[in-house]
This record gives sequence, structure tokens and C-alpha cells, in this order.
Amino acid sequence: MKIGIVCYPTFGGSGVLATELGKALADKGHLVHFITYQQPVRLSGFCANIFYHEVRVPHYPLFDYPPYETTLASTMVDVVMNNDLDLLHVHYAIPHASAAFMAKQILRKKGKDIPVITTLHGTDITLVGKDKTFEPVVTFSINESDAITAVSENLRKETYHSFNIEKEIEVIYNFVDVKRFSKKPLDAFKKAIAPNGERILVHASNFRKVKRVNDVIRTFAGIRKEVPAKLLMVGDGPDRPGAEELCRELHTCDDIRFLGKQQEMEDILAISDLFILPSESESFGLSALEAMAAGVPVLSSNAGGLPEININGETGYMANVGDIAGFVKAGIDILKGDETLNNFKQKAKEHAEKFDIHHIVPLYEELYERFVHAAV
Repeated sequence: MKIGIVCYPTFGGSGVLATELGKALADKGHLVHFITYQQPVRLSGFCANIFYHEVRVPHYPLFDYPPYETTLASTMVDVVMNNDLDLLHVHYAIPHASAAFMAKQILRKKGKDIPVITTLHGTDITLVGKDKTFEPVVTFSINESDAITAVSENLRKETYHSFNIEKEIEVIYNFVDVKRFSKKPLDAFKKAIAPNGERILVHASNFRKVKRVNDVIRTFAGIRKEVPAKLLMVGDGPDRPGAEELCRELHTCDDIRFLGKQQEMEDILAISDLFILPSESESFGLSALEAMAAGVPVLSSNAGGLPEININGETGYMANVGDIAGFVKAGIDILKGDETLNNFKQKAKEHAEKFDIHHIVPLYEELYERFVHAAV
């Protein structure tokens, strides 16, 4: 098949999943065309079956805000017509689903009827999409998609609750390439971070309010009182300065490293002992699943779709959003003994294998074939 994938090119979960899906499809012989405003961060190296089309937004003095959605729709039309694509798969409803609807109508006038599949990822539904500024367009464009998927049961329920959706939403879980995260730890790297054998804790996110990065710092400070530990903060975003200030207030700066954005998370996770994700909302929690694939137990909130991947008492522990004392106690329980920690690590890896890329990608292929064949 010839597949167009429209996504955000950044480190967020929707862009990561879309890029990894496209790469996996290309490995299976499909021709994959990425359509976005810059090359996706996870799209590295050369693959003969992968093509990248940049959405170039013109800057005219007339426009206070560049018309990205219109330019995106026009680029979709151009790519579909010139490459004879079989379908468009758009990730994240805003603005990709509405732009795809516009492109589909233009293509129909040109004699090309192309199916559009929309995958909902989270904040496009739970946060941004609920805003009255966007809601009518989000609802309409989702309903006009030929197929709708959500990355968790929780997100599916949330979408039905918040929007007047008239079609069936299919759940196709996020996935992880377990093989990629099955790396042996680099001893020199681990020694540099934890020279005295301290436990290594890690958090990775875009440092937005919803991720509650200050809860990560406070949880670490509590665990550190009982278990010698270091903390790696991976990512960047608006809440980073506040987190750094909190480190100074709690006198934990010597044991915390802010690493910024990192593409090789598998190397970091390979030396880690516990992943902390105390978010107030997570439609799935792809970063937690990647940690589990690397054999790292997860300490998370019980928000959103996290209970669908983090099994309390087996792959890690969960606590209520903002329950720092609960997070601290659970973290100490996991980390205080080698036998207990190794048991959690083993269970985390075993559970992550249920979400391996080789189990999930065929579900997308089956979905594609259903609509491609119907359009022929």
C-alpha cells in the first residue's frame, strides 16, 4: 500500500507513535509518505520505502497567524495526487483531521476518493479539543473520518463522553519495539551517573503542567532519604525552570541531572531502576511503556489510561494524582531490595511484550486493507 501519514514531528507521544508506525510499515514493504512541517525526530537514517514531504507555510504580512491548516490540506492533495496514495492516516485530531477532510473533498472533485483514518492520542480530546473554540470542528472532522482509532480504552470512553461522536471508535493500543529497548547497560555510563551504586530514577516528558514535574522532584527527595539514589530528568518545556528552582529549595541539585531532549532513550533506560510518571492526565503513557520494555518498573499516577499498562503491584505501583507520600512509599518498596527490584523489572518487561510492535502493527494493516479495498 501507499500510505500518507500526517503527524506532529516532535517528541510527543503522537509523533513518536506515528513515526514508529510508518517505519514499521516501510520495513514490511509499504510505501510511506510523511507529511508534516519538519522531519520527525524519530525519523533518522535512510529507508527506500519512506518519503518525507515538508509543509511549507508562506509568510505574508496580511496574516497575523500563518494559515498552516490550509497549507497542510493543499500539501496532502499534492502528495496524494502525485504519488497515487491509497489512504491518509492522520494522527492527533487538531488540525490534522479537519485538514484531511478538506483535502478529501478537493481530491473527490479531482476524481480521487481516498479513505481517511484518524487516530486520537490524548490532549487533542482531553484538553485542547474540549475548548469551545475547537470543539465543533473537532467533532465534525472526527465524524467525517472513514475510521477512528484511539490509543486506549480510557481515551475511547473520554471521547464519547466529551463529543457527539456518531461512529465506532476502535481501540488500537500504542506499541513499543521491545527489541530496541532490550539493551545491555553501559557500565561506564552508569558509573558516571551513580558512582557509588545508587539507584537511578528517571522521568521523561515535555515538562508541561499536566506532567506534574514538581511531583517528580518531591517524590525523589522523599525516596532519597531512605534509598541512595540519583534522578535523571529527560526532556524540556515550560515547567523546567520551576523544577530546577525546587531542586535548589530541597537541596537535591547534586543528585539530579537535567538532560534536555534525548533521542536515544534506550541507553538511558538501560541503566535505570525506576521510571516516575505522576501525570494528572495520560491517555496512554507511551514513555512508561518504553521504560517497561527496557525492564524498568513504573511509579505512576492512576490517571487516564495508565492502569491499562501499569499493573499495580506487578509492573510497578500507582497512586492518586498528587499523593507524594504514596509515591514515596511505593518507590522505597520497589527500590529497597535487589530481589524485589529485579522481580518488578522482570514483570515490567514481560507485560510490555504484550504491546510489542509486531502484535500491534498488523492491526493497523488490517484496518487499512478494509478501507482501501472498499474504495477500489
